[in-house]
Amino acid sequence: MTLRTRALGTTGPQVSALGLGCMGMSGMYGEADRAEAIATIHAALEAGVTLLDTGDFYGMGHNELLINEALRTAPAALRENARLSVKFGALRGPDGDWYGFDGSPAAVKTFAAYSLQRLGVDHIDVYRPARLDPDVPIEETVGAIAELVEKGYVRHIGLSEVGADTIRRAAATAPIADLQIEYALISRGPEREILPTLRELGIAVTAYGVLSRGLISGHVTAGQKYAATDFRAHSPRFQGDNLQHNLDLVESLRKIAEQKGVSVAQIAIAWVLARGEDIVPLVGARTRGRLDEALGALDVNLDAADLAAIEAAVPADAAAGGRYAPAQMAMLDSER
Repeated sequence: MTLRTRALGTTGPQVSALGLGCMGMSGMYGEADRAEAIATIHAALEAGVTLLDTGDFYGMGHNELLINEALRTAPAALRENARLSVKFGALRGPDGDWYGFDGSPAAVKTFAAYSLQRLGVDHIDVYRPARLDPDVPIEETVGAIAELVEKGYVRHIGLSEVGADTIRRAAATAPIADLQIEYALISRGPEREILPTLRELGIAVTAYGVLSRGLISGHVTAGQKYAATDFRAHSPRFQGDNLQHNLDLVESLRKIAEQKGVSVAQIAIAWVLARGEDIVPLVGARTRGRLDEALGALDVNLDAADLAAIEAAVPADAAAGGRYAPAQMAMLDSER
């Protein structure tokens, strides 16, 4: 099958209009079923999804090895269509603790060497620092990736969670295909300065968190419990009164979804799709059922009246709680 495609900026590849974010398949949201995860990647490729997103620190290499297995066991034609987007730079210990980020040139090349080996590929389609290293100028980090591009180990350079000034400096150093950033109905910060800057420079967006870790999927209930290793157990938006406030927003969105004859998740994804042809939402489906639901968003057409109703039901800045805990928010150049 084929899906409609979108370009990752003026210099990047054509990819499916929806990408598959694979992080949740490696324990970030509690235990995941390995066999179902691989089946979900296969189903995504069969449905025409070509963009697979990962990070070398997801499960400390587990996610890249999982993708390797999924690609090795997929039909050759589907495997060749896959485009791999990889984040690097986060430092983690054996117990999963986080120690910051390393964007130094030597680290960039070392991280890439290990990712190529774990993924079982000879090149990475889009390679990006997961966060800005405050101790290394972005020009040095991007310059190191550009050297990998020259040698054929990387095809395109991406960025993640950086602000407008950093984007401009990076783009002055080498061509940038896209910025990966959280963008959803309840995470609309990029609209203020970042999105206009990207459009001025011809850089696309790969939007993660389009369902806000499931919060606006329509599948979360107030009484749900999460394991200590689950991101949502520590996310401010899932805590106490914040959660109930945010679920009230979801119920307002549900009324509009029901009028359209679609699910809450589908209308939330369709809203992101409608924000521009230069935006590619990443859906973090861990099962084939959730993948099927997400792909249905591609068939949801929203007119101006629909968009106005959605944004009235869930206004910008309506969410309660930050998208990360304060310590993690402080690491985001995009929030400065």
